[in-house]
Amino acid sequence: MPRAIWSLSLHGRHRHLFLAFSSKLLPEFMNDLSNHTKCPTKEIDAKPRAVLRTQPDDFIVEEIPAYEASGEGEHLFVTFRKTGITTIQAVEQVAAALDIDPRMAGRAGLKDRHAIATQTVSLPFPIARGEEAESLLAGLASEPLEVLACKRHLNKLKPGHLKGNRFRITLRGLHGEAADTLAAAFQTLAHVPNGFGAQRFGARGDNAERALSWVRGEWRGPRQRGKQKLLFSALQSKLFNEVLARRVAEGTHANVIEGDLVKKLESGGMFLVSAQDLANTRQRAQSGELCATGPMFGAKMRWPEGPAQQLEEEILAAAALSRDDLKRFKAAGAGTRRPFLLPIAQRSTESRPAEGVLVVSFVLPKGGYATTVLSEICHLEDAKKAEGQDHAPPPSSGN
Repeated sequence: MPRAIWSLSLHGRHRHLFLAFSSKLLPEFMNDLSNHTKCPTKEIDAKPRAVLRTQPDDFIVEEIPAYEASGEGEHLFVTFRKTGITTIQAVEQVAAALDIDPRMAGRAGLKDRHAIATQTVSLPFPIARGEEAESLLAGLASEPLEVLACKRHLNKLKPGHLKGNRFRITLRGLHGEAADTLAAAFQTLAHVPNGFGAQRFGARGDNAERALSWVRGEWRGPRQRGKQKLLFSALQSKLFNEVLARRVAEGTHANVIEGDLVKKLESGGMFLVSAQDLANTRQRAQSGELCATGPMFGAKMRWPEGPAQQLEEEILAAAALSRDDLKRFKAAGAGTRRPFLLPIAQRSTESRPAEGVLVVSFVLPKGGYATTVLSEICHLEDAKKAEGQDHAPPPSSGN
């Protein structure tokens, strides 16, 4: 990490310069900054390096659905396992087998190309077509695409229609005692700062900058609605990361400040923190019941108040953006709130020091990035990125 960035974060000077960081650097900066609040710089620099995605089964992810298909209705929920292809490519193959326009498909999110991923998509399938789906999909029974199940449901699957994702990730290239050291460190992680990983910003890492040029009128932008939403989501994510980085620098990302909008982790409900309720709300946050949220800027986003609102308005203004801009681009991103903390559940490890390997398994809520978690304990080297292979688009946010 460049020392110039450390000097800005540690001394708290010229905080508006956070906006000058590229989308590639900011997620790494945010994670390293979080670590700095816990330990000296020399310990951060001593984090071991681990190689990710040397082979497809090094990164296994499985969606945890929000609900099961009912068996009735005019939408077909198709669950498949894909290897080495994008979600879009998988949907195209499934749609072709069913003779359906792939643009009619619904999905909870997108999964990385360089992984073994199990997920569900929906496709319109009229009752009149009967039960022919299984026979039509029978040809998709091996890598790179294996259909596991299909069942009817009443509604289309939409972004965010899932509880979370289950991961099993193999880290390689660990020397000496690094595998055991990382295993012990991983087991202590109850939560991490909920930043967006580098893959959120596109293969070249410039989607947020392109979106900013588009919103400012410096570029006409893409014509396709899907690409518009993808670019705008990168801008939302960049600005969220910058607010989060400020809260980490100030030591308030895991706490609550006056005016915060906090989320009840059990029910998902949100409420505003008043000065009178601040002490009690902080106790509830420390117990894991609540979490402060940050902005995914948009016309329909609910704003905090007081100091929390001032910080978010400062970040938006420093990007030369206004609430009027958000209104004009409402179709590209309506806006929402995202928790500052990412809880990690069902943690387990399998350490193989003789092979230089550590396998970690865990569950994250929807919208969480596995690489954000792993960056807390090690410096990740993506083998596929080193080979110059592009990543799939980021998962759709359903927060």
